[in-house]
Amino acid sequence: MRILVIEDEHKLGDYLVKGLSESGFTVDLARTGTEGRNLALDGDYSLLVLDVMLPGIDGFAVLDAVRKSKSMPVLMLTARDAVADRVRGLQSGADDYLAKPFAFSELLARIQALLRRGKLHEMSSYALGDLSLDVISRKASRNGQRLDLTAKEFALLTLLMRRQGNVLSRTQLAEQVWDMNFDSDTNLVEVAIRRLRGKIDDPFEEKLLHTVRGMGYVLESRQGSSP
Repeated sequence: MRILVIEDEHKLGDYLVKGLSESGFTVDLARTGTEGRNLALDGDYSLLVLDVMLPGIDGFAVLDAVRKSKSMPVLMLTARDAVADRVRGLQSGADDYLAKPFAFSELLARIQALLRRGKLHEMSSYALGDLSLDVISRKASRNGQRLDLTAKEFALLTLLMRRQGNVLSRTQLAEQVWDMNFDSDTNLVEVAIRRLRGKIDDPFEEKLLHTVRGMGYVLESRQGSSP
C-alpha cells in the first residue's frame, strides 16, 4: 500500500518514511502544503498522513482540496493539542487526529485501523461493458469468458478499471503496479500493456484499452463515439 506523508519537519518526516517503509508500506514524502496537495490529487494513495502546520498552504487547505475529489483516509498530525484544532480537523473531513509528540507504535496502529475501516467501503468489483473484474476472488472475465491473467496483469487491469476514463501515464503505471520510478530506457509498461490488450481486447470486437499518444493509456468504452 502507498502512503503519502506531508510533514515539513525534516527529522520527523524522514523518521516516518523510514518507520512506515520498514512496516511494509511504500511511502512518498512532501515537505510543503503545495507539494503535498499536488501529490495527493495526482497520485493513487491508500492513506494520507497530514501535518497541520505547513509552509505554502496549511494542512486544512490540503485536506479541503483532497476531500473535494478523493475519499482516502486522512490522519492529521499537529503539535497543537487544542480541542478547537482537533474539532476543526475532524469536521473538515479528517478521519483521525494525533497530537505530537506521539509514539510510532500508536501512529502505526491508527493507520492500520483506518486502512481496515477503508477496506469495508472499498469497491470489490468493477465493470466496463462486458469486461468485469472481482478484486476479492481475483477473477476477470469478458463476455462471460474467464481471462487468464498473471499477477502483474491483474494488478494493471485493476488500476485501469479503478481509474477507467482517466488517462494514466507510463510513470503512474510503473509506480503503482511495479513500485518503481519510470526509466525511459525500459519498455516494461509497453510490453505489459500489449500483453494485457492481447487478452482483454484482441479476441473481442469492441476495444477498451486505448493508447493516448504522448500521454499514456486509458480504459474506456468508445462505442458510438467519433474516432
